Amino acid sequence: MAISVAVETPLQDDVRALVAELNEHLLPLSPIEFQFKMTVEQMAGDDTTVLVARDDSGAAVGCGALKEHADGIGEVKRMFTRPTVRGQRVGSALLDAITVLAKQKGVTRLVLETGVGPGFDPAWRLYERSGFTRCGVVLDYPDSEHSAFYEKRLAQTPAQ
Repeated sequence: MAISVAVETPLQDDVRALVAELNEHLLPLSPIEFQFKMTVEQMAGDDTTVLVARDDSGAAVGCGALKEHADGIGEVKRMFTRPTVRGQRVGSALLDAITVLAKQKGVTRLVLETGVGPGFDPAWRLYERSGFTRCGVVLDYPDSEHSAFYEKRLAQTPAQ
């Protein structure tokens, strides 16, 4: 199966459905107060770029986003692939595209927050295979037993 990844607006019905599926997937995995979700409207903001993975028929099968913060920090948000395509490197393609985009935008450090527990093992493997390492609390997230934090250094100084 051929997968294409492109920057798209999240304000499309099929992307909204994908994000709803992600939200439903997360519900049983950790307490709701430790699920730091962005709505599709928030994802459409100027500080966030959404990437959508589509199969060869054009169906949206995965998504991820880059949210830009101050001081050269970029945050990976809303990573998700449909269960039907898991194991086919769709998540890797999305994360690679986010990393390339982050470098183009002058991001020097990519960070992310994800959950803790058996349901998050595949996400941890994806991030670690992509060069992310565990780190302490990032941005304004609370320090809790329900969150794991990762970072990936992209450059020593921001692009001018």
